Amino acid sequence: MTFLTLFVVIPVVMLLALWLARNDSQVRGVMVVGSTALLALAIYLVLAFVNARETMPAEQYPFLFGTAIPWFEPLNIYYRTGVDGISVVMLLLSSIIVFTGTFASWQQHPMQKEYFLWFTLLSVGVYGFFISVDLFTMFMFYEVALIPMYLLIGVWGTGPKEYSAMKLTLMLMGGSALLIIGILGIYFFNGQFSGQYTMSVVEIAQLHAIPAFIQKIFFPFIFIGFGILGALFPFHTWSPDGHASAPTAVSMLHAGVLMKLGGYGCFRVAMYLLPEAAQQLSWVFLILTTISVVYGALSACVQTDLKYINAYSSVSHCGMVLFALVMMTQTACTGAILQMLSHGLMTALFFAVIGMIYHRAGTRDVRKLGGLMKVMPFLAVGYVIAGLANLGLPGFSGFVAEMNIFVGAFEVNDTFHRACTIIACTSIVITAVYILRVVGKICYQKVADESFFKLTDATWDERVAVGGLILCVAGLGLAPLWAQNIINDAVAPMIHHIMGTGAVAGM
Repeated sequence: MTFLTLFVVIPVVMLLALWLARNDSQVRGVMVVGSTALLALAIYLVLAFVNARETMPAEQYPFLFGTAIPWFEPLNIYYRTGVDGISVVMLLLSSIIVFTGTFASWQQHPMQKEYFLWFTLLSVGVYGFFISVDLFTMFMFYEVALIPMYLLIGVWGTGPKEYSAMKLTLMLMGGSALLIIGILGIYFFNGQFSGQYTMSVVEIAQLHAIPAFIQKIFFPFIFIGFGILGALFPFHTWSPDGHASAPTAVSMLHAGVLMKLGGYGCFRVAMYLLPEAAQQLSWVFLILTTISVVYGALSACVQTDLKYINAYSSVSHCGMVLFALVMMTQTACTGAILQMLSHGLMTALFFAVIGMIYHRAGTRDVRKLGGLMKVMPFLAVGYVIAGLANLGLPGFSGFVAEMNIFVGAFEVNDTFHRACTIIACTSIVITAVYILRVVGKICYQKVADESFFKLTDATWDERVAVGGLILCVAGLGLAPLWAQNIINDAVAPMIHHIMGTGAVAGM
């Protein structure tokens, strides 16, 4: 068993320690120690992965640090783990969000112990999903990640929290039903045509035994199943309501990490294991993802609630991830993974700052806020930086990701793909409209209410969360090559595998 399993073991130990904790101080201590250990482990993994990759030819596509422990051998179901460049950066992102989310929830009440128990269980599912290279194991951890969301929103949320929690749960469970159909289809038909029944992602890809006509049947189940979590239009409607009602740290983990399971699954499972179907059906999902990108940005323009603005912005940015993936060029897909990393950081920063403002001002209504730069300058600066990263200002993480996406998308030399790219590019201007409008209104106009002068700025724990995310957003924007190189090395052989079976099918 490799050290990758520590990403699951540490949160499980945290669950036990939280259960035994007797007061809020002990609960916070467990979370700080555990989240710090996970962050340190993720940093160590990045360094170890880079060092290991330097000794291997670039054309190889190994999952490093892997292990395989049998769970149910008659069906060849194993606890298989391993990481490539994509999962390495996703594990690092998850660790950053869990760490900063701990400090963002420092003053979470009531039932802080129970809150952190469910929060940690959610992180178990996220970590387990990203280290898994077995379809059964991935699906199991995927479900573990979804289940706590219902209680975290339904119990600790705000507004119509019961409705939002139920809507989110039903939509995502519907996606899970599609996924299990697709996974079983891959398992049985791969075994039927290859003679080897396996749940291993690597083995299924190497066997490449499923005929194209069967791939076309199961590809929509997998892509839509994961796409629902990635806010694919028109299955995105759970996302804004869920974000708006979720507690601050849950919104951070939800938008920052959980939604990334959708894009990751679409690429790793749907496109990689069913490449012919990915090519032949890509135009359908390109239309849907183009709509997601523009629709999400336009919807954000007409919102008045800060969380809904960021939620619809997430629909647009997560749509951009799926948009880049179905372009199936190396540059675009590298940009898609960078966008997952960038969006995870900047949307976590957004939700952290919004939650802190709401805790003080008692409202998220843009029309009732104003003058925050004078009243709470640290939080206002954090909001401005998140907004500038969101609209893709050079120097921040969003610019690097979007440049790769749109340059890579324009490499596909046909009218349909380039028309979709141009339409998607309009989201850059639309994003600038709603970001600059909101920043100007809540930060720089006169103080909306005299009572706001009595409000305090960020406390030390909030400064740790916000400051850490700002450093990450700026750091990735100013020095992106380390992440881009790690991601590109993993994306290149996957794209070669997907595109090695033929040309991209147009309309």
